[in-house]
Amino acid sequence: MTIYNFSAGPAVLPKEVLQQAQKELLDWHGSGMSVMEMSHRGKEYMGIQAQAEADLRELMGIPANYKVLFLQGGASQQFAMIPLNLLRGKLSADYVNTGEWSKKAISEAKKFSHVNVVASNADKNFTYVPAFDTWKLDKDAAYVHYTPNETIGGVEFNWVPNTGKVPLVADMSSSILSRPVDVPKFGLIYAGAQKNIGPAGLTIVIVRDDLVGHADPRLPAMLDYKTHADNDSMYNTPPTYGIYMAGLVFQWLKKNGGIAAMERTNIAKAKLLYDGIDSSNGFYVCPVNKADRSRMNVPFTLKDANLDGDFLKRADARGLLQLKGHRSVGGMRASIYNAMPLEGVQALVDFMNEFTKNNA
Repeated sequence: MTIYNFSAGPAVLPKEVLQQAQKELLDWHGSGMSVMEMSHRGKEYMGIQAQAEADLRELMGIPANYKVLFLQGGASQQFAMIPLNLLRGKLSADYVNTGEWSKKAISEAKKFSHVNVVASNADKNFTYVPAFDTWKLDKDAAYVHYTPNETIGGVEFNWVPNTGKVPLVADMSSSILSRPVDVPKFGLIYAGAQKNIGPAGLTIVIVRDDLVGHADPRLPAMLDYKTHADNDSMYNTPPTYGIYMAGLVFQWLKKNGGIAAMERTNIAKAKLLYDGIDSSNGFYVCPVNKADRSRMNVPFTLKDANLDGDFLKRADARGLLQLKGHRSVGGMRASIYNAMPLEGVQALVDFMNEFTKNNA
């Protein structure tokens, strides 16, 4: 039986990547060492990290005036590092509230500055993207922060806000590498790796040069972007195996047509699943406004919540795993990141149709 893992993260990785990592586990390229055993300052590992950065820059079109940092602490640590580094003497920052992860970022930023919530979709239970013409932006804000894809609520921006001279900051943890991104439109992009990049434990930050080096000198070194930028992400021991795995994923993406090709596949997968939900005559319902539905995380409910347990039990028996929705919203959630094949989504839709017939 083929297993399809719909977990929101840590999430499915490409089979070819896992097989390559397995092959190289004990002996990387004749070195006699596993990557996990290498000195992070040895020529073997430094070559791995340099190649990973070069491939990511190529995939995303990252200009030379942006630093690529390989960090730890997850996106949650970035919730604090961003205001600590980007306030630059300013008193406030603008935040867009579109769901659980936006709320966490806002809560952390409030410890260090005044937070101006410029837009929110809380009035409709976080089920749509607030129109840009309703945003109450402050031209004197240090930066504007938003979450392009809300993993829990399944709301995704299909456009990039134009914030003028105010740097735009984006938490792309669950959407990075799933669609092309015009990096120069952003001051800073950050992402936890455990959805579209690799295993948990690695965080990637892409930050414009002019935003680095303005932190309070009393800030701990590990929380200052300049520390990591000046040391090529090797101020301390980086998450070496996570970076190696990310590098394999970047190579897999390049081999398979890059981000543009991946976007086409992601559009097809999302359409297949949403069409299955919408054609069920109300047996399944996605609460998100159609124009703002996520390509990565698809939440849905059953017409009768009493069927949830049986749905999950039978799905597991078919090898369709991790479909239970987040505890804060309930229902179901299918995360269909880059590494989820179209066949996996088709298997889920086939099962959903069969379950409908048996329980209508």
